Amino acid sequence: MRKLIIAALLLLSPTVLLANAEGPALQSSNIDLHDQASLQRGAKYFVNYCLGCHSLQYMRYNRLAKDLGIDEVTLRENLLFGDAKPGALMENAMRADDQLKWFGVVVPDLTLVTRWRSPDWVYTYLKSFYVDSTRPYGVNNLMFPLVAMPHGLSNLQGVQEPVFDHHQAGATPVVVGVKLVKEGLLSPKEYDNMVRDITAFLTYAGEPIQLERQRLGVYVLLFLGFLFILAYLMKKEYWKDIH
Repeated sequence: MRKLIIAALLLLSPTVLLANAEGPALQSSNIDLHDQASLQRGAKYFVNYCLGCHSLQYMRYNRLAKDLGIDEVTLRENLLFGDAKPGALMENAMRADDQLKWFGVVVPDLTLVTRWRSPDWVYTYLKSFYVDSTRPYGVNNLMFPLVAMPHGLSNLQGVQEPVFDHHQAGATPVVVGVKLVKEGLLSPKEYDNMVRDITAFLTYAGEPIQLERQRLGVYVLLFLGFLFILAYLMKKEYWKDIH
């Protein structure tokens, strides 16, 4: 037993260290995967603002439409561009060579980004861009220092400046937050709602079967509970005459 306890502590120690590591605080995305309207808006925002660079290579347009209650006419008019077909994967036309030339890195696919990073991280990231004249595209990100991508939603969010920590004398100031100095086309509340919808959509895209899995899990647990009662009653019946 002692060895098992030690082994468990060793396995959990990296997680504990990671949880206690200093870093920007994540904001709660507070998404609701049951909110179909939010997922539909998120799909629209992603296709219009993100799909030009980032792909969802494991998601098909018609699967998205079926899950989110989008009819084919709406799908073709609002989510399909160029030569894309309803049964096609959600990929973009940007070549890897061009990505390296323009951004210095291959642009990541975002199908599993919320499973890798977490929905709260994605939500906070999309709200954490700030002006930085030293970067190629003039912006940096609190959650992802030295980020290579431009802020594709800057005209909607507005301009944010970094907040520095100057408490350590002689040390290089550290960016600890951001503040909005100029509003964009959306108010802060409207932008938050938009980012929340995008985060919800990406969370759905990372595991489209999630809600169905949770629904079936309830029935599985109920069945196991019923089976346990039957097993217990059978045990009592078999052992009732044995003292």
